[in-house]
Amino acid sequence: MIRDAILHLINEQPLLVDLPALPGGRDTVVICTNLRTTGGKLPVWVDRGESWFVFPLGQVRFVEVPEPAGAARPVQQSVALIDQSEEPDLELDEDLLRRVRDT
Repeated sequence: MIRDAILHLINEQPLLVDLPALPGGRDTVVICTNLRTTGGKLPVWVDRGESWFVFPLGQVRFVEVPEPAGAARPVQQSVALIDQSEEPDLELDEDLLRRVRDT
């Protein structure tokens, strides 16, 4: 069970949901339960948040899945590697600069 995923629907506010699993490549729907707003309240169109809900993928912009506790963060590692690399010294072509200024 994936808890506290954020379901972003087209033309709607995001919803916090629990997913039994991520939709696969052949799935046409997103199935979820424990539906609530990001503020923790039930949307006005929901009677019981613990019910199971089925949303067609055509109405879903994307699903935001929280990072599991203790998981590695490859994005930050790659950013750190980029920050540590030296930028090459760029030589300015004086002739090119002169032509740009003249135009």
